[in-house]
Amino acid sequence: MAGAAGAAGAARARKNAPPREDVLATAMEMIAARGLEKLTMAALGREVGMSSGHLLYYFRTKDELLLRTLEWSEGRLGAERARLLAASGPARARLDAYVELYLPDGHRDPHWTLWLEVWNRSQNAAADSDARDRQAAIEGAWHRDLAALLAEGVSRGEFRAVDPDRFATRLRALLDGFAINVAIGLRGSGRAEALGHVREFLAEGLLADV
Repeated sequence: MAGAAGAAGAARARKNAPPREDVLATAMEMIAARGLEKLTMAALGREVGMSSGHLLYYFRTKDELLLRTLEWSEGRLGAERARLLAASGPARARLDAYVELYLPDGHRDPHWTLWLEVWNRSQNAAADSDARDRQAAIEGAWHRDLAALLAEGVSRGEFRAVDPDRFATRLRALLDGFAINVAIGLRGSGRAEALGHVREFLAEGLLADV
């Protein structure tokens, strides 16, 4: 009877638990307000009214929690990216909007802080292939949208006749480098400086001789 009662209690707790999206949103808010180091299962549980055990039931490990939170945040960014890229107007204006969305807002930007932690944890030999595949899916979405936008600009004569896929690969590598510098607060590498360098690169690489 005790076992049955315990199972019933656990079932009720899960039923009354907040939606997973609320848990992920709270995790992101905690990263923004307190930093990633303060995001523990116990602290998150207190915020959402769940025990650490129940959180582990949902997410299994902290690595999975972080990856799910990143996927949730990327879903919101993806929706914003789709809205920006679907807007009317020159491809260059939409490319500028893509770049601004890609780069961190500043030092300790919560999304990039989380991204860097997930990247770091994925280097662990024990990281499973499913997690790596999910990270690659996030990267792939950004890449495909950028390549499609570049192809559109080339076809409309706004950009030089570059290979969209190759140029997208180089541009994202540049963006990642600047984004890391901004997110970690490297001296002299603020968001404004990064945007200036990227815009100069785009002007030289896409607009020269158009």
